[in-house]
Amino acid sequence: MAEFFGDLERLAADLYPYRWPIIAAIVVVLAGAAFLTYRKGWHMLLKAFVLRNRVAVIVIGVPLLIIFGFITYDLGSPLFINKTVEEEFPFAFAADVPTDMSMEDVEMIMSGMAEIDSEVEEAMPAMMGMETGEQSAGSQAVALKSGNFRDADSFHRGSGTATVYRAPDGSHLLRLEDFSVTNGPDLRVLLSRHPDPMDRHQVRDDGFIQLDKLKGNRGNQNYPIPGDVDPAEYNSVIIYCWPFSVVFSVAPLTEVTSG
Repeated sequence: MAEFFGDLERLAADLYPYRWPIIAAIVVVLAGAAFLTYRKGWHMLLKAFVLRNRVAVIVIGVPLLIIFGFITYDLGSPLFINKTVEEEFPFAFAADVPTDMSMEDVEMIMSGMAEIDSEVEEAMPAMMGMETGEQSAGSQAVALKSGNFRDADSFHRGSGTATVYRAPDGSHLLRLEDFSVTNGPDLRVLLSRHPDPMDRHQVRDDGFIQLDKLKGNRGNQNYPIPGDVDPAEYNSVIIYCWPFSVVFSVAPLTEVTSG
């Protein structure tokens, strides 16, 4: 059933570019139906039916309206509500890495930061210098893969950068920066083996790992990667609507090459 609604959502996304002509056509059809109903006197029949069965209409209709309203709000409200989550990058000397930056460039920047820190240490007491040096050495991370989010379609849109880092302790972290995506119900952050999945079949057939629920549809966010997951095996980051199996946005990942 959920996949059926997901198919309806994808159909709606395909029709989204034509929304204004469709809305105009619906308005014309509804106006015509209302006029015909009035001319034929059908509205009087409907009114008489409701009056004769008003208790049944209230007993059945009110709960149905409440349930329909709750489901509609729960599933539809995220499309119109934005949630911004700002998280600090946990490694002091790691910076945003453009997709065209080589590992040599990254290491050069890190080396320059270390030299600056070293010069400052020389002017400080020995103990303070040792503490600062230890903090510097333990704060560096290496960017392994990076990519830019793209729109899944004209309705499900995404932008920003996804970068996979290796931390000093050997663990891995996915960082989303300048991130924005169309909000939706129960969005998840996935790593996929497929380089650029467009639908649920490509996501599932090629294999994926779920990192976490999306913390917010805007901002800068961190997602730890489990220790038993090898980032080298995964080629894209997906923002995925879990209940309806719909891809909202994809960031194809490329290696931050050395040299």
